[in-house]
Amino acid sequence: MIEAELKADVHRPDEVSAILRRWADEDTCIYRDSYYELPGDVLGHNRKELRVRTIAGATTRHLLTYKEAPVDEESQSKPEYETQVVDRTVVEHMLHGIGLVPDISFEKHCRNYEFERGGRIFLATLAQVREIDHTVFIEVETMVPETQDVPAALGAIRGVLAELGIDPATDVNSQTYRELIREHRVAHA
Repeated sequence: MIEAELKADVHRPDEVSAILRRWADEDTCIYRDSYYELPGDVLGHNRKELRVRTIAGATTRHLLTYKEAPVDEESQSKPEYETQVVDRTVVEHMLHGIGLVPDISFEKHCRNYEFERGGRIFLATLAQVREIDHTVFIEVETMVPETQDVPAALGAIRGVLAELGIDPATDVNSQTYRELIREHRVAHA
């Protein structure tokens, strides 16, 4: 499956949150993400990702996610393979054992909303990475089976953003959280 997704800056988070709460229940949680890399930055050079994520909310769960190179340059939408794991420390030990090294770790405070629009299931996440600054982002994603389905999915995502009062032409932020955090850490070193 391919995760078609756009991330945008949110200028009026309270208004966007109020609209989303009309569409779906709000699930508040904290994502603790650690990205892993092969020596020589092999994954990064090939624009691939390997992540271990803990989602702490009403319950806690751990996910192992591998993302291939983007199939769409503007959105960075990528084929994604994800599975739940029982014990994060065991997975991290395995990754270290086969030669992967921690690349970057951070925490994301999230409010998730899952809803249906036009026959598609969307996940909208209002996210804040406090390490960066007090910017609130919105991620809107939907899963599609084939690369040729990505443009239509991105069009539907742009429609959702517009319904939320977010301008897809000016507010979309194509930088990854990893890039934003690296820039922040360099600027504050």
